[in-house]
Amino acid sequence: MPITPHNILNHELIGLRAKVVKSKHPGYVGMEGLVVYETMKTVKVMNDKGEIKTLPKDCCTFRFKLPSGIIVEVDGPYLVGRPEDRVKRVTKKRW
Repeated sequence: MPITPHNILNHELIGLRAKVVKSKHPGYVGMEGLVVYETMKTVKVMNDKGEIKTLPKDCCTFRFKLPSGIIVEVDGPYLVGRPEDRVKRVTKKRW
């Protein structure tokens, strides 16, 4: 199933381009790169210089570029949780 704006919370973020567009901490705004790892509370992105930056999910709004080229913004608090638990949580809310 391809990643779409409607089902992005049901998918892995690894491999997507991400950019922080809003944050409670101004130092995170503008950070961007390829998502290389995801934990319960953070997203790790590799920037164009090859540096890996750890970004907290709970205080940032992310803009992701999907494989189809579509850009979607996601409020970080919706991403908090282990990826496998996030899928379960989203699925339960729909029913």
